[in-house]
Amino acid sequence: MISRKKKKNFTRNITPYLVRLLLNIIWRTCKVVEIQGEYNLEPLIKSQRPFIPVYWHQHHVYGAYLMLKLKKRGVNIGFLISSSSDGDMSAKIADKWGSVDIRGSSTRTGAKALRDLYLAISKDKISPVNTSDGPTGPLHVFKPGAIMLAQLTKSELVPVSYAASRYWQLKSWDKFIIPKPFSKIVISVGKPVKIEKTLSEKELENTCKLLQSMLLKLEFSARKRLELC
Repeated sequence: MISRKKKKNFTRNITPYLVRLLLNIIWRTCKVVEIQGEYNLEPLIKSQRPFIPVYWHQHHVYGAYLMLKLKKRGVNIGFLISSSSDGDMSAKIADKWGSVDIRGSSTRTGAKALRDLYLAISKDKISPVNTSDGPTGPLHVFKPGAIMLAQLTKSELVPVSYAASRYWQLKSWDKFIIPKPFSKIVISVGKPVKIEKTLSEKELENTCKLLQSMLLKLEFSARKRLELC
């Protein structure tokens, strides 16, 4: 009989390949109708300044698609991945994409993760993705971590959202969205947001609400565009 440990190791080894296969099927069969606001990225790409893309945890599928598209244009994209053994699977996927995986958890090792992200931006010129309601929610509530990182590094935040014409939605806390093959996709990119070096507690709260509103409006705009397709 196969031991439980061997079964677990097999699952860990095969899962990254299955996830990449699923994503490749989705990305190759779905049609990206439009990337709204793509021009907002041009100044950052041309200047080669690192920035912080922010999107909801449920939007990883086409958030990652856009990030890999930017990587082909010379943007050094990075992903914050859990330092636990479960995060090893995600790290393998990121490595296969040629992206930088920054190991850490915004919950258990928040200070270390913030330090590592700071070094990744300031020293290595990496643009690290931030899923702003992750890793545990609440859903669509923008947390202050990305704002604090932007303050420390003087980087701009770039909100990203998307909508799919047909999709599955998981029953997880983030209601993760998986577009169905042959769906139509619209991605929306907002204007880069500069963060003041110092913010009062109330200003920080208002900035979180502002970015939260921007992400929701970008998704609404993407959905409206799909209605015209």
